[in-house]
Amino acid sequence: MNWFIEVLKKYAVFSGRARRQEYWMFTLISSLIYLALYLVGLALDSQAPQLILSVAFFLPSLAVSVRRLHDTGRSGWWVLIGLVPCVGFIVMIIFMATEGQRDANRYGPDPKAYPVQP
Repeated sequence: MNWFIEVLKKYAVFSGRARRQEYWMFTLISSLIYLALYLVGLALDSQAPQLILSVAFFLPSLAVSVRRLHDTGRSGWWVLIGLVPCVGFIVMIIFMATEGQRDANRYGPDPKAYPVQP
């Protein structure tokens, strides 16, 4: 849960680097919350709960994706490849699953060397 909270603390921080664990834990927890709100929306016959969550999590999700790309040594603009139908989604999954560069790169120090404090 610390990884999820850490991403929310960096709500719109597009600089720096994010570890794979930070990205994937945020993605997992936000997906579970979305699923729960989807079920609530079904019970209420409304799409408002998941729409509100989507709007609230848009910037943190984009920011952690950019920081994750930075960790692999890529520019944050690579996030736009996700807009390409089918191929873009697969390429983004590969980028997000790739291990980050060891040592410092032009986007900052290795986040594995400086772990997030609980």
